[in-house]
Amino acid sequence: EDGKIIDRRAGRITTEECVELVELLKQIEIPGFGIEIHPVMDYRFVLVFKGETSSPDVSETDPQITGVTPMISNPTSERGTGTALAVNLFTQRSAEILRENNGSANGILLRGFSNIPELPHFGASYALNPAAIAAYPMYRGVAGLLGMDVLKSNQTFEDEIKTLEANYSKNYDYFFLHYKPADSAGEDGNFAQKVAMLEEFDSQLERVLKLEPDVLVVCGDHSTPSYIASHSWHPVPFLISSNLSQGRVGAKFTENSCQDGSIGSIRAEELMLLVLSHADKLNKFGP
Repeated sequence: EDGKIIDRRAGRITTEECVELVELLKQIEIPGFGIEIHPVMDYRFVLVFKGETSSPDVSETDPQITGVTPMISNPTSERGTGTALAVNLFTQRSAEILRENNGSANGILLRGFSNIPELPHFGASYALNPAAIAAYPMYRGVAGLLGMDVLKSNQTFEDEIKTLEANYSKNYDYFFLHYKPADSAGEDGNFAQKVAMLEEFDSQLERVLKLEPDVLVVCGDHSTPSYIASHSWHPVPFLISSNLSQGRVGAKFTENSCQDGSIGSIRAEELMLLVLSHADKLNKFGP
């Protein structure tokens, strides 16, 4: 409204609507660049600029707050000059097309510009044969970049559990299982919905426990408290359950309980070392 952002997610439009809008945006052409645009899930899409002059050295257009106008993309190096111009032109043309569509989404916000990153192979780094199960495409993409086998699954967490059960006896010794809905509810500032989504997760956890994993880890990548409706600085609770665990019997998995946990506070980069230790996969811990 008046050029200012009311809702960065356009009311969390459906994936089906996102697909339709992406088809409309595919008509946009930018001189000197090849363009690919792909729907992801809900309101997210991927925009790819191709060409000899394309560069990730540009600033984002998403201010990540409401009540302000989208930002202009600027080059962060000389090489990014042409791409920044292309980003701004694509943003302008997108707004024109989406306004004509008269839907809840009437503009785009772009962030996370990057080339395809070269990341360490997860399996080679930890001597594991890992598989990933995630309904949300972005996490399947990250898992694929890390060299994990990405297993096909449908959209619900129950579907993910079914995929886990179907592949558990195969030649994998590490499963990454992702759950998104609680984070989405936190970003929406919806406390009741976040509680409901955590309860849904909890209701499915028994099926994972029945598989009797040697090590079970429950953790998040960041905190998303509903009263902030965004990612925050708060420590991320995590638990490790195995025959070698030293936690208290009957302990609850809450933020307050984790503050008094047996492991204490660690950096995220230290977690895998603890996971491997609890799986008895290390020849020696420490130097």
